[in-house]
Amino acid sequence: MDTRQRILLAAMDLFWAKGFGSTSISDILSRSQANSGSLYHFFPSKQDVLVGVLEMYRDGIYPMLLEPAWEGVDDPIERIFALLNHYRGSLLETECTYGCPIGSLALELHEPDPPVRALLAANFNAWTAAIRGLLEQAGERLPAGTDLTGLSEFILTTMEGGVMQARTHLEIGYFDRGVALLRQHLNLLMESAKKPAAA
Repeated sequence: MDTRQRILLAAMDLFWAKGFGSTSISDILSRSQANSGSLYHFFPSKQDVLVGVLEMYRDGIYPMLLEPAWEGVDDPIERIFALLNHYRGSLLETECTYGCPIGSLALELHEPDPPVRALLAANFNAWTAAIRGLLEQAGERLPAGTDLTGLSEFILTTMEGGVMQARTHLEIGYFDRGVALLRQHLNLLMESAKKPAAA
């Protein structure tokens, strides 16, 4: 692992655990075991570290998140729920203190610089694009004319909102109820697709 990657991975962990604002350059140096000259060579400011972290999340969505969640699951609809279950597992492992890294940063950074805002949006867009791809694979199991972009954004909202409420209440039920209603909604859509079109 090269020094730049070591710095980014350290910052990624710290931003998730402490937040961007509460993480200092000295925290990053201590965690990464890098010297300040190396850090400033790659990243002139902490904002540049954040940009690097967001780029790493964006570029790593498949190997870091989607592929592990989808391992052994072939059905596209079930892959959606496998991904949501991946977040549920993280909530359980942390006693409901887990927060989606991108969602947490988006909430913390009230007025991010344009490059940071663009990368936050790119991360959300990559997530919803992956979900939209699964909905496209479901094909005729969903009614013709279904707004797949809107549905994929709704699924992201269900995940982010469920994680936020579970963290707030320290109770997994807030996440589970949202996912259960999403499952019910998709089941109703699939049942509707089976009905013959009205004459």
